[in-house]
Amino acid sequence: MNNHNKIFAAKNMIWVSIVFLITIVAAYSYYIHWSNRPIKVGLMVSKIGNMAVSEKGFIPATRLAIAEINERGGLLGRKVELIVRDGKSDPKVFSQIAKELIEENRVDVVVGCWTSSCRKSVLPIFEEHNHLLYYPSQYEGLESSKNIIYLGSIPNQQVTPALEWVFSKLGKKIYLVGSDYVYPRAVNQIIKDQTIQFRGNIVGEHYIPLGGTDFSSVIEDIKQAKPDAIFNTINGTSNRYFFKAMRQSGIAPKDIPTFSFSISERELATYSDIEMSGDFVVLSYLQNLKTPQNRDFIRRLSSEFGKESIAGDTIEAIYLGVHLWAKAVVAANSSQVDQVRKYASGKSIQGASGMLYIEEETQHSWKYMHIAKINENNLLESAWRSKVPIAPTPFPATRTRQQWQQYLDELYKGWGNRWQPRTDK
Repeated sequence: MNNHNKIFAAKNMIWVSIVFLITIVAAYSYYIHWSNRPIKVGLMVSKIGNMAVSEKGFIPATRLAIAEINERGGLLGRKVELIVRDGKSDPKVFSQIAKELIEENRVDVVVGCWTSSCRKSVLPIFEEHNHLLYYPSQYEGLESSKNIIYLGSIPNQQVTPALEWVFSKLGKKIYLVGSDYVYPRAVNQIIKDQTIQFRGNIVGEHYIPLGGTDFSSVIEDIKQAKPDAIFNTINGTSNRYFFKAMRQSGIAPKDIPTFSFSISERELATYSDIEMSGDFVVLSYLQNLKTPQNRDFIRRLSSEFGKESIAGDTIEAIYLGVHLWAKAVVAANSSQVDQVRKYASGKSIQGASGMLYIEEETQHSWKYMHIAKINENNLLESAWRSKVPIAPTPFPATRTRQQWQQYLDELYKGWGNRWQPRTDK
């Protein structure tokens, strides 16, 4: 090799070495950047609108869970950061903020959302991006997605025990009242199927728009129907107007008790001027539970957030959901959604309401359930509790899965490819 070729070869080696070093430095810098980047949790919550009273409690519960995780050193040596977005009780806004959290904020997980019309609206976004939502609310079932961890109760855990209890103790005439969107409509289809099986009788059924305040026609219908019990799937601030109209018309709990599926202590705290004693709720968690775990949970929530700390079923669920997600991150040794999803189900956690277990096959929760009576202080006292956690059955056997999907499709198309009727006509 002549001197010219030797010099050329040496220069090439130098350039190769420089490029190699640059690559190593860039890779190391990228690693340092991402290893120090906070792990981000996105929270979708309604700060205004019909669902604000219920959903605003998500904020302190999520903050508490993240604070506890960070006190233990964070996850994978990184701090956990909360990003809150307001869905304003509107499915369209929830869709928008879901995209923002995933695409712009690049969160590692999303928690929150309440109404099924909002969850149904954001579900395609989570599936398109292969992202992960921890959903804390009770809902109608009839769904199973690999991109959602379902933390709340479904009808076989919540409605079926209530029906059996009412039929055995009060009578078999049921009146159905609900907000007009997918959750109450679907739940009431399940109730009607089961009522036939139990040889009961649905004596009336009425829906009002989400956020509606006029219950005059509902009240008159209830008076004429004379049910043994009312099953209530109204959501949000409309509940206050419903119960106020009931009392003003002379319908008292001692005469016709109401069983509600979306009311907890948080909502009851705003009903101090309404006689609620003698009505019932059906929930997994009660703030009044006399257990060491619950006393500790309430103490920690209260010490951090004071008046904001009124707990409730979905409040405990979202708190436990954040900790369940953290366990999955540790098990995966990664915050990447693809890796976390492998460990998100099949996990359990001890909560204030008892052991919560996420079933692997459906990603729904096994739940202890209470039928709770409202006392004179608007607090909840358990009248019945399941002896063991109730396994989830997302698709009731009264119809095939295909038939349930057909029913949902008909609702969706009938509302103009929406999950609730338009209210701006």
